[in-house]
This record gives sequence, C-alpha cells and structure tokens, in this order.
Amino acid sequence: MNKPIPSATGGLCAVKIEQVEATVKDYILKEFLPGEDPQALKNTTELITHGILDSLASLKLVSFLEEQFGVTIEAHEVDSEHLNTISDISKLVLGKTD
Repeated sequence: MNKPIPSATGGLCAVKIEQVEATVKDYILKEFLPGEDPQALKNTTELITHGILDSLASLKLVSFLEEQFGVTIEAHEVDSEHLNTISDISKLVLGKTD
C-alpha cells in the first residue's frame, strides 16, 4: 500500500505501511523501551492496555507522528482504539494521507 506522505523537506514521497510501522517501532523502542529486545515488540503488542504508553507518552507519540509524517491527529483519536498497537498507529497515519 503506497500513500504519498509529506517528507521532512516538504515534498511528497510514497510510503508503505511497513515503512510507517518500522519508523513507529524504532521511535517507541528509543523513547519508551530503551534497552528492550526489539524482537519482543511486535506490530500487535498492546501499547496502551499493557501500560507501555500512558497519557503523556501517547501525547509525545502523537507529536512525533504529526512532525514525522505531516499529519494532524485529532484529540478524539488519542485513545486505545487508534494508538494501541503499531499496526493501529500505522493505519491511522496512512488514513490521514488520503
């Protein structure tokens, strides 16, 4: 699935869901799970319901997503329905680029 996403330089680039998932996973490992085994964090790991992301971490993640992918995430989307797994997060980001 290729979607045009604004790049950091302001142009558009085609991004696959796998690229978004990898970027989000790297960010979560670096910011919220330093030193953890990257293989243990799956795209289906429940981030909010298992306590990996709390409310402040969720807001930090949203800020990263908005800056990294040039999307706007609405306040009602900052919940476990949209941000609970890396897969959920990636679908939300790609859905914003339609």
